[in-house]
Amino acid sequence: MSIQRSTRHSIESTNLADLLERILDKGIVIAGDIKIKLVEVELLTIQIRLVVCSVDKAKEMGLDWWVNNPAFQRTAIDAQPVA
Repeated sequence: MSIQRSTRHSIESTNLADLLERILDKGIVIAGDIKIKLVEVELLTIQIRLVVCSVDKAKEMGLDWWVNNPAFQRTAIDAQPVA
């Protein structure tokens, strides 16, 4: 009975901002695979990987694909028309 109370209390005291801060600080990975087969012949394979974390945590993990991507360069951002 006391375990349920402490669990309920910790869930109630955690608000959205705390949860978001924890996710961005530690990171979260969601992964899934979808395979479509017909008579033992694989027709389609989809691999889904989603990483949610802060930029600092991503760099720490070695994820920095946006650094050399021209779409994220300052000149590309400045050249886009403002709506």
